[in-house]
Amino acid sequence: MDRFLDNNVDANQLSPGTLAFIGDCVFELFVREALVTEANRPSSELHAEKVKFVSASAQANSMRLLEGDLTEKELEIFKRGRNAHTTHTPKNMTNADYHAATGFETLFGYLYLNGEISRLRELFQKIWNA
Repeated sequence: MDRFLDNNVDANQLSPGTLAFIGDCVFELFVREALVTEANRPSSELHAEKVKFVSASAQANSMRLLEGDLTEKELEIFKRGRNAHTTHTPKNMTNADYHAATGFETLFGYLYLNGEISRLRELFQKIWNA
């Protein structure tokens, strides 16, 4: 299994919110690594570029790019996250984008906790190269 820690976890037993919690970080790490390996830049520029990918609206757009390429199980996980009850929606986005972003993060968290790093790389490349 390819993860930072070897702790046992059954991702199928975790709530969408818990999966989204780790998935948000996993996706952001992909983006940060991609930016850093492209060029040495000031941190303010790195941050500005990062936000283009890790905001909820950007993640919702990324999910639209991926939806047709997901397996049945991946689509099920995305929908679990998208349909999860949330207590708030940030004021600068639509409910639909916020829920799609949560589903996106849930999918990335699920794949990461299952050690499916090569699949994460594949999905990330589709987003990065779009």
